Amino acid sequence: MQIKVRRLNNATHLEAANEEGQTLQMDGSPDIGGQGLGMRPMQVLLTSLGGCSAMDIISILKKQRQPLEDIQFTLDGIRDEDAVPSLFKDIHITYQLYGNLDEEKVKRAIELSLEQYCSVAKTLEKTAKITYSYHIYPTT
Repeated sequence: MQIKVRRLNNATHLEAANEEGQTLQMDGSPDIGGQGLGMRPMQVLLTSLGGCSAMDIISILKKQRQPLEDIQFTLDGIRDEDAVPSLFKDIHITYQLYGNLDEEKVKRAIELSLEQYCSVAKTLEKTAKITYSYHIYPTT
């Protein structure tokens, strides 16, 4: 795996590109000279946790033949304010799953993702307590 990062302006606006050419823009906060032209690196890390977990959950529910129609989620991260570096200490993920789903299978899929499969979660759990909640919205 290789990511290349290049600077886009004379401040902190950056663009990262993977080997396939997909890009992601990042920028610093205004207090360090950023202009809000992209996500901050710690936001990207939190986003990566959500993406990793969602991909696992989608795959697990598909294998369980669960009719998942949509998944959305919110990640709330709390960082240690008095430390440098300021690491995440608490992360809560609220999943919203849509479809006529078996609640026990949903719970098991989330647990498998966060406790076993998601590499981002396994990395972050070294410094942060990761918790979750979920809501299932049946469809007609």
